[in-house]
Amino acid sequence: MDIRKHSKDRKKPVMRKRLKIAVFIAGFVCIALMVFRYFGFVSKTVYEESVSHLTEVFHQSDNMLRELTEKNLTYLHMWGENLQNTSSEDEIRDYMNRYLPDDIAVKEVKEASERFHARYKAVGKLYRYTCYDGPVKPVFQRKYVTVLEKRPDLEKMQQAAAYLEGKHDYKSFCGNPRMKKSTVRVVDKIEITRKGSFIYFDFHGTGFLQNMVRILVGTLLEVGKGKIKPEQIPDILEAKNRQMAGPTAPPQGLCLIKVDY
Repeated sequence: MDIRKHSKDRKKPVMRKRLKIAVFIAGFVCIALMVFRYFGFVSKTVYEESVSHLTEVFHQSDNMLRELTEKNLTYLHMWGENLQNTSSEDEIRDYMNRYLPDDIAVKEVKEASERFHARYKAVGKLYRYTCYDGPVKPVFQRKYVTVLEKRPDLEKMQQAAAYLEGKHDYKSFCGNPRMKKSTVRVVDKIEITRKGSFIYFDFHGTGFLQNMVRILVGTLLEVGKGKIKPEQIPDILEAKNRQMAGPTAPPQGLCLIKVDY
């Protein structure tokens, strides 16, 4: 069986399916995409690498994949139409993984409902930002963590994070100064934990603004350094002024762990 054979070559009508492809890239997708081989939409992108092989399997509309690739999401979803009904989800996954580069792998292929929309059907997202403050530089993890010069005060950062949880106007933490839509978001959980020399910032919410997670981390690190007091966080939120918050943390360390549907 050749799963690359297009449906137009078949005599029988094909069953129309809508699929979602969960693409997992080098474990820490966002960083692998943004900082190293894949940066925006130059020469070789995840979109180009994936679609070049997907079009061999079935006709598809690529607008959704393009949109989410530009947003550097861990899970890239796309629409599949006129899929050969003899090609199983596992066969599509295996075919993609056979020809994609080593740093791109299709983790899962699942059939979705007709009205499934990868962006608008999402009800929650989990981001993780990783920092390292050990005495020896992390040679093997250096591409996926932000190295700190000094050890921050974890307890102070946790106190500040408590003020940031809930439903707020996060305009002070938005990287887009021309944002015209509502900047109100719900961040229902912020956890800051330490494991050895690694510090993990976990953010779960219904949605996030441009660079919001990195600005939140940058602000919390300022608290950890003693430059901002935890009690100042409500005033920063109330100000709705980007200049009041801390700096934008570097892209290293940021990863979109999960999208809830």
